[in-house]
Amino acid sequence: MDILSFFVIIPVLTVLGIVMCRDNKHVRIVSAIGMGIQLILAAVLIFSFLAERKAGNTSAFLYMADHMWYKSLNIHYLVGVDGISVAMIGLTAIVVFAGIFASWEVTYLPKEFFISLILLSSGVFGFFISLDIFTMFLFYEVAVIPMYLLIGIWGTGPKEYSAMKLTLMLMGGSALLMVGLLGIYVNSAPNGGQLTFNIMEIAKVHIPIAAQRMFFPMTFIGFGVLGALFPFHTWSPDGHASAPTAVSMLHAGVLMKLGGYGCFRIAIYLLPEAAHELSWIFIILTATSVVYGAFGAIVQKDLKYINAYSSVSHCGLVLFAVLMMNKTAMDGAVLQMISHGLMTALFFALIGMIYGRTHTRMINEMGGLMKVIPFLGVVYVIAGLASLGLPGLSGFVAEMTVFFGAFQHVDVFHRVVTIVAVSSIVITAVYILRVVGALLLGPIKNDHYLELTDAKWYERLSTITLLLAIAGIGMAPLWLSNIIGDSLTPIIEKISMIIPG
Repeated sequence: MDILSFFVIIPVLTVLGIVMCRDNKHVRIVSAIGMGIQLILAAVLIFSFLAERKAGNTSAFLYMADHMWYKSLNIHYLVGVDGISVAMIGLTAIVVFAGIFASWEVTYLPKEFFISLILLSSGVFGFFISLDIFTMFLFYEVAVIPMYLLIGIWGTGPKEYSAMKLTLMLMGGSALLMVGLLGIYVNSAPNGGQLTFNIMEIAKVHIPIAAQRMFFPMTFIGFGVLGALFPFHTWSPDGHASAPTAVSMLHAGVLMKLGGYGCFRIAIYLLPEAAHELSWIFIILTATSVVYGAFGAIVQKDLKYINAYSSVSHCGLVLFAVLMMNKTAMDGAVLQMISHGLMTALFFALIGMIYGRTHTRMINEMGGLMKVIPFLGVVYVIAGLASLGLPGLSGFVAEMTVFFGAFQHVDVFHRVVTIVAVSSIVITAVYILRVVGALLLGPIKNDHYLELTDAKWYERLSTITLLLAIAGIGMAPLWLSNIIGDSLTPIIEKISMIIPG
């Protein structure tokens, strides 16, 4: 059994263990053990990958395994990882592990909740290790479908509406994506031979430009819907606001990253000429996402909606960087995916913990919470500083890499849209500082808040796990940037061959 398949098998075995549990305590323990093992396996994979690279192994993908699934269509269970995949696996393992402890007090159908949550994570892991387009799409659907149940059953507010809206929007994107992927498949052997879903084999051929122009928008928008691409982002704020805490953490922290990952792994890498020709359209849309999401966060009063619109802005920055199609910007895109995944998961965890104590998410009803829940207050301030790009935390490293890469283009169009995107930093600072002031500082507005207790052990474990990752990347980003940069080389080389300069 190859090591990568364990990232899919462990969640399945954890689910089987949960099924056999007879009480809620054992459900939580089995979930924590299973995802703890997954986190350890991810750490082993990262250190092993670094050792392979240090030893001079320059293979594009490591730990590959190939098994035939459906011979007549040449569909394979083909898995392998490069530095980008390894980084995303690490992100997923951290967020899922933290999400388990953030859900420790779920009392309504806890067995079904943790089963759905862990099955979602298995789809995400499978997506990041897949090198066969069909297999990747299969895991993509496995990751998306449980969201309907998790929001519709365990959510709050207009949860049925939010769950249905999210599902319909993402299924619409999936339908468009499926057409685009099939279009790539039928053009994967333009000079004759057997058609293939193998990403590495498709990358070696030149798909006709007419086909690229047709299928690039389908694949980019299909993945972009999950990445909150404007104007297909409207499902995101409602979905986040109604989702339970751990689901919001996984949704914003990990699931939305499937969109950015798919855009550069499939749309940009396999259809580079059309990407170059049509990029200006999507650059405008992504720059709009960046600024619109930031302005949207300013006017919100609900903590979850603020973070949801912030996610639209930060995920827009990922797609914006991918479309710049140079190594620095794309390096920044991956760093931004990881940084935002950690930050937004931490934000949603904190919001859930605060809501569980105050029973409100409206910032005008809160104040002075730093006096009664100092641990959660301090962590919220640090998360806010990471979001607005404070040096020493992951947000600064990611955003500066994105903007430096985008500004390497010397033409007026790229520099103007880059300046527009950079303005989001100021807007982000406005709403982050406003929320911190209204939430944590000033007088306590409700006497009930004087009775609040600070974070419990499992809440501290969840938040500290995420906080250490944010600080670790911010203080020592080079090792992560190096493995990402090495893995971007084949993509950049292909783009450079087709797009001179």
